[in-house]
Amino acid sequence: MDSKKLKEWEKAFLKLYPKGFQDPEMVELGKKHKMSKLIEFAQESFKKSKFSDPEDIMNSYVKMVTRSSMVSLFEKPKFRDFVKSLNFEQKKKISSALKSILHGSEKKGFEILVDELRAFKLAKWTLVTVVQAYYRPDFDVFIKPTTAKGVIKNLEVSELVYKPAPSYEFYLGYREEIAKMKKKVRKSLSPSNAAFCGFLMMSFPT
Repeated sequence: MDSKKLKEWEKAFLKLYPKGFQDPEMVELGKKHKMSKLIEFAQESFKKSKFSDPEDIMNSYVKMVTRSSMVSLFEKPKFRDFVKSLNFEQKKKISSALKSILHGSEKKGFEILVDELRAFKLAKWTLVTVVQAYYRPDFDVFIKPTTAKGVIKNLEVSELVYKPAPSYEFYLGYREEIAKMKKKVRKSLSPSNAAFCGFLMMSFPT
């Protein structure tokens, strides 16, 4: 990781927004993403007690995808139609995978979710990581391909090799790198991991 460049990005960002994400301009931008409301929704909808009803979980999964500004407009209707096409057993399996990710064996749940979505050509990084990114916003990460590739390239993260097909190994490595980076800059740049990754993305050279 190029720590020197990261510090340069921090300096440049804070010159524009001295209070980081508490700066008035950033606060207004944050309102458009409805981060706090979606975090609240995720933490209520995907708490452990909710997983007794797979139908309810899948409805919440669709709402999470459609309401998130981080998921592309192209993916939202495809995912909604995909969930509508599932039978109860398929919904139960995906619901169980999400439960494992959030409340059990994260690796097992992640791999099952990827397998289930892959069968319908929907194994996209955004769809696989959106729920946990809102459920545990200070720990988990949302992987947007352009951002992940930009972080790896611009900050020279040689330990990671991005691939379009989601894998738990990459997810784990990327999450660890983001955690390391956060420790090197001011806390005002990371009210959540999504915000911190937004700071990184805004810092990429054009």
